[in-house]
Amino acid sequence: MYFSASCLFALVASAAAFAPAPSATRNSGLQMALKDDLANIGKVAAVGALAFGIAQAPAQAITKSQLNELSYLQVKGTGLANRCAEVIGEDTITPKAGARLVDMCIEPKAWAVEEEIGKAGKTEKKFVNSKVMTRQTYTLEGIEGDLSTSGGSIVFSEKEGIDYAPTTVQLPGGERVPFLFTVKDLVAKGNGGSFKPGFQMGGDFTTPSYRTGLFLDPKGRGGTTGYDMAVALPGLQSGEEGDDELFKENNKTFDVTTGRIEMEVNKVNAEESEIGGVFVATQLSDTDMGSKVPKKVLTKGIFYARVE
Repeated sequence: MYFSASCLFALVASAAAFAPAPSATRNSGLQMALKDDLANIGKVAAVGALAFGIAQAPAQAITKSQLNELSYLQVKGTGLANRCAEVIGEDTITPKAGARLVDMCIEPKAWAVEEEIGKAGKTEKKFVNSKVMTRQTYTLEGIEGDLSTSGGSIVFSEKEGIDYAPTTVQLPGGERVPFLFTVKDLVAKGNGGSFKPGFQMGGDFTTPSYRTGLFLDPKGRGGTTGYDMAVALPGLQSGEEGDDELFKENNKTFDVTTGRIEMEVNKVNAEESEIGGVFVATQLSDTDMGSKVPKKVLTKGIFYARVE
């Protein structure tokens, strides 16, 4: 009995060593309002509030060099593949002409969805903390792009990589909100010419539709294939007044919206050409190919990248 208990304790301790770092405490920072939709979400104040809660390195922080030393079997099933590497150091890196930002990793740590909350006969929009329902496949990885300068400031233009991840979060009431977490076509402009602690950059990105044109709904309707109407309900789709009820369901659209991300560097390792920091991003959720009104989703977390 004593031997079995000892073995069990050793296994639990071993698994805990590779467990994903716990999310930082989320407070009122997640309940900030979007007064001007996507425009104001990227204010410096938002990044500063995020830095207060997430910038501190977790106890199980692991660097890129340590990750590279692990084999596939050592990573399999531990959650490490969904984590971004941590950076140690507070140096300064000034990109040269033709430099690129490679191996960028963007790992969400907290999510919130904007909801209308009623209180004392009034309704107001607030961000409500939500729980991620997607398995550990929501981190963006291997993102690359060009670095240029404009007015003495660094500009990052995203080009390729695993730059989208279908993700679903759940509100406290049980409603699930799917969205395509992405930074496609991101053009982020910085506030200086060197990467150093306190450097900030941000910009807009493109959010493609959560579903593609080949997706078929339960009634076999799709954007580029499938039926163009619900075959089992012909009486409601005769072109008369009743057709309006199913118009959005029948006419599938590929909605492309705009999101915004703000990033702040808090760690720089000049020897390894690495930078790391925190981010806050906002975008719209899935529209179910035009049949639903999208919700605003707020995502916060950490990022890692290497200057090449």
